[in-house]
Amino acid sequence: MISFRHFALRRGSRLLLSDIDLVIQGGWRLGVIGRNGCGKSSLFAALQGTLEGDAGELEMSGKLRLASVAQETPALPDAAIDYVLGGDEELAAAIRDEVEAGERGDMEAMAKAHHRIEELNGYDGRARAGRLLHGLGFPPETHERAVQEFSGGWRGRLNLARALMCPSDLLLLDEPTNHLDLDAVLWLEEWLRRYQGTLLIISHDREFLDGVITHTLHLNDGKARLYTGNYSAFERLRAEQLRQQQISHEREQAERAHLQSFIDRFKAKATKAKQAQSRMKRLEKLSGTEAVRAERPFSFQFPAPGRLPDSMLQLEDIVAGYLADPSTHGNEAAHIVLSDVRFSIEAGERIGLLGPNGAGKSTLVKTLVGELEPFGGERKVHKDLKIGYFAQHTVESLREGASPLDHLQDKAPGVATQVMRDFLGTWNFAGDRAFESVDGFSGGERARLALALIAWDKPNLLLLDEPTNHLDLDMREALADALADFDGALVLVSHDRHLLGMVCDSFWRVADGEVATFDGDLDDYARWLKTRTAANKKAAKADATPKPVVKVVEVPPEERRRQGAAQRENEKAARQRVKKIETRTASIDTELAALEAQLADPATYNGATSDMMRLGQRQTELRGEKDALETEWLALVEQLES
Repeated sequence: MISFRHFALRRGSRLLLSDIDLVIQGGWRLGVIGRNGCGKSSLFAALQGTLEGDAGELEMSGKLRLASVAQETPALPDAAIDYVLGGDEELAAAIRDEVEAGERGDMEAMAKAHHRIEELNGYDGRARAGRLLHGLGFPPETHERAVQEFSGGWRGRLNLARALMCPSDLLLLDEPTNHLDLDAVLWLEEWLRRYQGTLLIISHDREFLDGVITHTLHLNDGKARLYTGNYSAFERLRAEQLRQQQISHEREQAERAHLQSFIDRFKAKATKAKQAQSRMKRLEKLSGTEAVRAERPFSFQFPAPGRLPDSMLQLEDIVAGYLADPSTHGNEAAHIVLSDVRFSIEAGERIGLLGPNGAGKSTLVKTLVGELEPFGGERKVHKDLKIGYFAQHTVESLREGASPLDHLQDKAPGVATQVMRDFLGTWNFAGDRAFESVDGFSGGERARLALALIAWDKPNLLLLDEPTNHLDLDMREALADALADFDGALVLVSHDRHLLGMVCDSFWRVADGEVATFDGDLDDYARWLKTRTAANKKAAKADATPKPVVKVVEVPPEERRRQGAAQRENEKAARQRVKKIETRTASIDTELAALEAQLADPATYNGATSDMMRLGQRQTELRGEKDALETEWLALVEQLES
C-alpha cells in the first residue's frame, strides 16, 4: 500500500502537486495521466526516492520491491540476454557467486550458491529472459549480441525487458510503448494484465491504457484525483463532473445575482434591513464554485494538396530489401525482406500497415518513398506525386542549434519571414518560440516541428512510420483529426491502435516475406497474432521433438469406425465448449458494460468507498475471466481447424 498525506511536490521553484491525500491499494494497475509538465514523472521520482516531497508525507510498505525502467543504457559488451537477466539482481549475484566459487574450487560456497539459485527458481532464468526478449521483438539470433551493437530504440526495449525481469511488488513504467511496434505493444499489454504486483504506468496510448489499467489517477492544476476504471471510464466520468461543475457554477451565479439585487435594492430601507443582512451573510457563505475553464485543444491541419492524381504510386512484382554492406553493390550482398510485392495507392486511400516486428513494414515504406531501390520489379510514380515522409529517425535529424524558423528557411529560402512565422504559429510555434533552438525542445515539440515541415510542402501522399512517439494524448488527438481531414492519400505504420482505427479505411499485412490485404479490423489482427504465436510454438515444439520410427500397422475396419466415432465425439464436445465460451463471453461483455455505466455515474461516488472498490474488483475479475476464456477459445478453434 502507498499513501500520500497532505503531500506536496516541487521542481525547482515550481510547485507541481499540493495537498495530495491519496491511498493506492496493492494489486491496482494505475494509469497516471495529465498534460505534459503536470508532475507525472516527478511523482515517479518521489516514489523511487530520487526526489523529496516539499511537504506532507509519502508512506510505502518497508519491504516493497520496486522496479522501473532505466533511462540510459551504457554501451556494454554484455550479451543482450545477460543484460536482461541482470535485472534480477539477487539471481545475478547468486550466479556470480556460483561461478566464482567454482573458479576457486570452494565446493561449500558453490553448493550454497547452487541452493540459493534453486530457491530463486533461477535455473530457468535464462529462458524467462529469452521469452521477454522475444515478446519485445528481439529475434532469437540477436539474444547473444552485445548491448553496444543495438540502436537507441532497441536499447530502450532492453531496459524495459530488464525491468520486467526484476522481481517486484511495485512496477513503475513511464511511456513503455515508445519505440515499440504494435505486436510488442499487444504482447506487453498481455504481460502487464498478468502482473501480480502494483503497477503505476504513464502512457499517452489510450487503447493500451484501456487494456491494462484498473484505476486512473488524473493530475491537473496541482491536484490528484483518483477514478475507478480504465481511461475511457475516466473520460466519461470527467466529462460528467465538468458538466455538473458548470451547472453548479451557473446556478450559483444566478443565485448570487438574485441576492445582490435584493441587497442593492433594500439594504438602505429600515423595514428590509434585517432581510438584506441575512442575504448578505448567505452570499458570503456561497462556496464559489469555479466555472469550467474551456481548455482549447491544440489543433492543426495539413494543407490541401495542389494536385491529386488518381493513380499515385504502384509497386509491380517488387523484390525489396537492403544491402548487407552499403559499400557493396550487386544482388549477391542483398538481404531480401519482401518478394513479389504488388501494391498500389490511389487518390484518397488511407492504408494502415500491420505485421510482426521485423517483417518488413519499414522496408516497404522506404521502397514506396524511393529511399530503397528494389532488387527486382518496377516502381511507378505519377508525375504529380508529392510525398510527405515521416520516418522513425526524422525527429533525430533536426539540425541542432537551429530554430523552427531556420528549418523552414532551409526549405523555402525566398519566402517572406512573416509568412513563415504565420505558418509556424498554426503549429503552436508562435511568437518567440519560432526563434528558439530545438536543443531545448521536448521530444513531442520536435515531432510537431517535423510534421510542420512536412505539411509546408503540401504533399498529396503521406507516408508516416511511427509518428506518435513522444506525442502526448492531446497532440495524438490533434494528429488524428488532421489526418482524418487530409484530402490526400495516407500510408501509416503505428503502434497506436486509436490512431490506426480513427484514420485508416483498410489494412495491409506484412508477414512472412509477403504483402497482402488484411480482411479484418485491429481486434481481428490481435486474434490472428495470438493464433500465429501459438502455431509457431507448436511447430517449434514439433521440430524439437525426436521423430520416432513409425511402423505401419493395418487397422481393422471396426477399430477405424471406433476411432472415427471417438474423434467425432471429441469434435462435438469441443464445438459445444466453444459455444459455451462465446455465450459466457457475451454475458461478461454485458456485465462489464453495466459496471462501466455504474462507474461512469457520479452518484456511485457518493456511496461508501467499499462499494466502489467492490465494483472495481468485480471489473478486474471479469476481465481476467474473459482473457482466460479467449485463450481457451483460440486453442479449441485451432484444434477444430486442424
